[in-house]
This record gives sequence, structure tokens and C-alpha cells, in this order.
Amino acid sequence: QVQLVESGGGLVQPGSSLRLSCAASGFSSDAYAIGWFRQAPGKERERVSCIRPRDGDTNYADSVKGRFTISRDNAKNTVYLQMHSLQPEDTAVYYCAAENSFFICAYDGSWTDWGYWGQGTQVTVSS
Repeated sequence: QVQLVESGGGLVQPGSSLRLSCAASGFSSDAYAIGWFRQAPGKERERVSCIRPRDGDTNYADSVKGRFTISRDNAKNTVYLQMHSLQPEDTAVYYCAAENSFFICAYDGSWTDWGYWGQGTQVTVSS
């Protein structure tokens, strides 16, 4: 059974850093595409980063490029989202998602294309 569990969210001040974790079970995280998404109140769920299976190619939304880094620890079956220079507009519930697809990271489709989801972790950036 595929399960994803996010952790690492919290309340931080602008300019701070956080690292989110997405612990996977029931499958090998390096065999699936893993995406990090976020949803702010009243807004659509958006993808912020994606890591491709096997070769680990990554991509980022323009809004987080240069500030966020996605990575994968195969030994721990965990995917991370390191976030730096956090701003109030980064406030959202952050979700990780998995899909058994080599190509899904390459196109900017809908979040509904992803089949497996974690429960989400809240990130609040406020002074």
C-alpha cells in the first residue's frame, strides 16, 4: 500500500529556512515521480517542485527557483524539500505526491494527475 507522510512544517519568520520531509512506504521513492505541491487558502493547489524517477532530474516553479531544493535519499525512502529565504507568500499547506510516471514532471499538468498524496504539513511565514 502506497503511503506518503509529510513532516517538517511550522511557523517561521520571513527569511528563514525549513526542510520538509516526505517519507514513502509501499514503494521505492526512486521508482516514482515525487512532486511537492502547496495550497494557500482560497488558491489552487500548485506544484512547486518535482523529481523524476531513476535519474533524479528536478524542476521548480518560477516562484521558488533558486530558493527551494528537492532531493531524495534512497536509503531512507524519503524525499526532501529544502526551503530558504521564506516569504509570507510561501505560506500554505505543503503536500507531497507520487505517481508511477517517468514523464509527469516534464509537463505542467493538473494536480489531479497525481495518484498518491500525503496528508500535508502547514508552513506559515509571518513576522
